[in-house]
Amino acid sequence: MCGDATNWDEEAYRESILKERELETRTVFRTIWAPSRNPNPDTVVVAASDGSISAYSIPSCIAELPMGFSNSRAQHLLTAEPEGFLQGHDGPVYDLKFYGNGEDCLLLSCGDDGRIKGWLWREFAESRVPVCVQGNHLKPVLDFVNPQHKGPWDALSPIPENNALAVDPQMGSIYSAAGDSCAYCWDVEKGEIKTVFKGHSDYLHSIVARTSSNQIITGSEDGTARIWDCRSGKCIKVIDPLKDKKSKGLISCVSCIALDATESWLACGSGRNLFVWNLPASECVSRVGSNASVQDVVFEDNQILAVGAEPLLSRYDINGTLISQIQCAPQSAFSVSLHQSGVTAVGGYGGIVDIVSQFGSHLCTFRVHCA
Repeated sequence: MCGDATNWDEEAYRESILKERELETRTVFRTIWAPSRNPNPDTVVVAASDGSISAYSIPSCIAELPMGFSNSRAQHLLTAEPEGFLQGHDGPVYDLKFYGNGEDCLLLSCGDDGRIKGWLWREFAESRVPVCVQGNHLKPVLDFVNPQHKGPWDALSPIPENNALAVDPQMGSIYSAAGDSCAYCWDVEKGEIKTVFKGHSDYLHSIVARTSSNQIITGSEDGTARIWDCRSGKCIKVIDPLKDKKSKGLISCVSCIALDATESWLACGSGRNLFVWNLPASECVSRVGSNASVQDVVFEDNQILAVGAEPLLSRYDINGTLISQIQCAPQSAFSVSLHQSGVTAVGGYGGIVDIVSQFGSHLCTFRVHCA
């Protein structure tokens, strides 16, 4: 027996299908813990592929869980409502950083539109505008845009995207890893470029500031990481993790890099490999193979947490020995961030954020708000 199609709304059906697909394919590219006087994890800020930046209260998410799910190994997916929401960029937001300390710090973001924006964190966190009408309620106090390049016929290139940020508040600098194979040092006070770091042959994925040495380190699609002197803008060392394989025609990008607290150890993800370098000795001390591409890394004391194109959070020691692996909710994870308490936020495909305790249990798992 056929159904009655008299009241069939083709447009509404099409919109519902598109909305469902958008939900399934939304990606969290960065999670970052907000500054707080509370020693326990309080607020995580999330950058997503729809251009949104949103803040979530972890205690509130945990309170929404059904009885018995908190601190369990099981995962219960919440559709969480943010406590703050910005429509930050035209196109995906790839990275977030906090610049400065205390209540006057800036929340920085960068993305596919080639811009770096900064908002006063206190205004964002304490906004009294209802979340349902937030989005463009705050104006950035900082808005930088990458330069365009002239071609042979004086035509301007598209604005190159910004894929990652690093900061050095003491020097008043923001560093960006751009899609034109350059890194840029921005003067925060003057709002202009101080230094351009040229040398990579393909676009940049990642960047970290080695402030103790006034250096930055970049990772690129060209398969190398480079150490740069910030005073001169010159490359002082090229790190080529897969040099031997390149001679055989196999090239993997350097997708992510991280420094430890002493700035002596560098973790570097390249293809399905994780490398650890001792920078003072200029020596690779370990190489670990994995089943999937490594997409983000972070140090926790003398250990390394890594995520990638599989639903696993892996922990290694400095020598590359696998200590533990636990399942995480995103099928492909692009971000791992560590709170001072040892709690970890993992974000990735499907717009999913998984909050994991220092003991490996899932405190809460949620899908981010739809812009």
